[in-house]
Amino acid sequence: MTRSYGATATLPGERFSDSQFLVLMNRVLALMVAGLYCILCKQPRHGAPMYRYSFASLSNVLSSWCQYEALKFVSFPTQVLAKASKVIPVMLMGKLVSRRSYEHWEYLTAGLISIGVSMFLLSSGPEPHSSPATTLSGLILLAGYIAFDSFTSNWQDALFAYKMSSVQMMFGVNCFSCLFTVGSLLEQGALLEGIRFMGRHSEFAAHTLLLSICSACGQLFIFYTIGQFGAAVFTIIMTLRQAFAILLSCLLYGHTVTVVGGLGVAVVFAALLLRVYARGRLKQRGKKVVPVESSVQKV
Repeated sequence: MTRSYGATATLPGERFSDSQFLVLMNRVLALMVAGLYCILCKQPRHGAPMYRYSFASLSNVLSSWCQYEALKFVSFPTQVLAKASKVIPVMLMGKLVSRRSYEHWEYLTAGLISIGVSMFLLSSGPEPHSSPATTLSGLILLAGYIAFDSFTSNWQDALFAYKMSSVQMMFGVNCFSCLFTVGSLLEQGALLEGIRFMGRHSEFAAHTLLLSICSACGQLFIFYTIGQFGAAVFTIIMTLRQAFAILLSCLLYGHTVTVVGGLGVAVVFAALLLRVYARGRLKQRGKKVVPVESSVQKV
């Protein structure tokens, strides 16, 4: 979307500007990959009603819309704090959607991770002078983004109670995502224009295919993580991804890390060590008291 296709010595070329069409291409390829995998490899018997996938798909679409719209109304620090503090809302949504209970130390470590990542991102990010001022509309959109995004992962987590595989989950969610995205593009009259642009520029079609392959592979890891470890752990991984991306950028390009940023990294790793230690102690205590508890919890 930042490069020109079809540029020549006399013509400047043209840019593709419809991100929703790219989302559709990602969803279509992910749907095909998941469907082909389900056909070729034996899967558990599917017992979830198909309509239940639509809730996660619709909330995912709404969270993406709220996120992108909020960028018009909020400053950079506000965006960072909202994304870095999703762990606690995801855990609270888990109590509402899945009736899941969390230990006090899980809330503590989630809060420490959010604080540490916020400190690191805010200290290492660009200056917010060019960002828009935070307004009430932006805060409402950010609240919608956090709420819808928290619901999406927890609803997917709850769907795994039907004993489905992560690939079956991927197929069901992307099926409804394709329907919602196609409907939106048809309503805007942008679907045919996107197809025509792809026909005019074969290089753009190749880039779209590569983007969709990466997206499909990413979804495989996402659904597997949610199915195996739950929505809260998945959100912690995604939160840490932001910090590691900036840390890697600092190492590769020589950007400086401030004292506050260093303290933030230390807080994050301390919270992760505390989480690992608490989980280890909990498993040891469970084995001593009730030998079969671990298998019951897994079921």
